[in-house]
Amino acid sequence: MAAEQTLHNASKTLGEWSLPPEQAIPKPTYAPAMLAMGVTLLMWGVVASWVFSAAGFVISVVALKNWIGEMVHDR
Repeated sequence: MAAEQTLHNASKTLGEWSLPPEQAIPKPTYAPAMLAMGVTLLMWGVVASWVFSAAGFVISVVALKNWIGEMVHDR
């Protein structure tokens, strides 16, 4: 019984160190990848055609909207 108590206490604190508090991990999202693709298309459109820039702008705006919306609703 004493060994179990010592083991239980050791898992909470290690010497003067203590374990960090539990944190909620956000769920995975595709928004950062979409934003990167949108910015890439936006920059590629500067060289190639305004159509790519327009598509990149739309994808970037949608990705930012989704990403910010997910962060707000996670709280």
